[in-house]
Amino acid sequence: MVKPNVVIIYADDLGYGDLGCYGSENIKTPNLDWLSKHGMKFTNWYSNSPVCSPSRASLLTGKYPGNAGVTKILGGKRGTPGLTSDKKTLATLLNSVGYKTGIFGKWHLGMGNDQMPNGHGFDEFFGFLAGCVDYYSHIFYWEQGNKVNPVHDLWHYETEVWCNGQYLTELITDKAIEFIDNNKDDPFFLYVPYSAPHYPMHAPQKYIDRYPNLPADKQIMAAMISAMDDGIGEIVETLRSNNQFEDTIVFFSSDNGPSTESRNYLDGTEDLYYGGSAGVFRGHKGSLFEGGIREPAIMCYPKLIPKGETSDNIAMMMDIVPTILDGLGIEYNDMDFDGKSLMSMIVNNEKSPHGQVFWEYDGQLAIREGAWKLVLNGKLDFDRKQADKVHLSNLNTDINEQFNLKEQFPSITKRLKKDLETWYVQQIADH
Repeated sequence: MVKPNVVIIYADDLGYGDLGCYGSENIKTPNLDWLSKHGMKFTNWYSNSPVCSPSRASLLTGKYPGNAGVTKILGGKRGTPGLTSDKKTLATLLNSVGYKTGIFGKWHLGMGNDQMPNGHGFDEFFGFLAGCVDYYSHIFYWEQGNKVNPVHDLWHYETEVWCNGQYLTELITDKAIEFIDNNKDDPFFLYVPYSAPHYPMHAPQKYIDRYPNLPADKQIMAAMISAMDDGIGEIVETLRSNNQFEDTIVFFSSDNGPSTESRNYLDGTEDLYYGGSAGVFRGHKGSLFEGGIREPAIMCYPKLIPKGETSDNIAMMMDIVPTILDGLGIEYNDMDFDGKSLMSMIVNNEKSPHGQVFWEYDGQLAIREGAWKLVLNGKLDFDRKQADKVHLSNLNTDINEQFNLKEQFPSITKRLKKDLETWYVQQIADH
């Protein structure tokens, strides 16, 4: 029996409204659009965090960020601690049952000796360890607290390598394709966490030229996404050429919503803003309103998943590990996942396995139960605070969370607040 391959492609700071198949009128993403037509598109898919590192920890471990031990953005200094070796990742689990495993792109889960990708089940790693690098020099110029700490950050396995002048998005694609070609005879897990469209705002002219009618502040963002979309197309075409596509589970999403950080501005003013689009949603990266955590998500597996369908059921990044294991027929009942398998939801159109889902980040708390969404101490991004400390929304009637219903529905507000605080206290107690 052929063991299916697994490919996870992860964008960085991509907004819900930045893809053609999610309604973008400006950005062309024909390859992701094709993937959505040959798989399932999700409209209520959430990141477990509105920022990079915790989202990635949940994706790879199947746990809430607190239980994965990564609740904030990790710094870029060499030796920075992160995801500890006792946390089993999807790579660890699949590697133990004979899968070749590779990661090509952004890690951002620690720089300690046992916390790099090769310490978490990946046979091969090519990419960078910090949160972002220059797309051409591959130097990390930023640090938490606005401290400048430039350091070169490009690695193959645990050896530093130099590819100065090569555009990072294309470099990641090339290495991912090479991995596929090198593993034609073995089942593999390929993780491709692109850095696009995270700042710095860099793109080759050939991609910018696709958008002659867009203003300058939108051209580069669109070009960066197009470069990634082209790469995804090349990866899918390689799978098809190798007769592997039918036997491969492909998942695409993004770690969090679009950024409004100052590095996304051309001249320091909001007149020239390079940031992406959260679509109809309120909030951006760093926010527990929908714009910071609701993400585009596509899953394709021709042998099992219906083609061209859309799921409106609630799902999260932490569901990926149990879902993949379930899809591969690997037992995991004794594993302590917070996520749930979505296979019955996807294949049999059953309801979401989640009655409630929760978030915590930077003093903010949030819970969703059906149409109800409660946000405590919410922010719209990293800097701008939301006035209402308690904000209740009905997402069926107010998808962009504009109207606070806490006074109209005090009993619902009280109950959800209690459930949310109980969950949060338990998260703290467990750690």
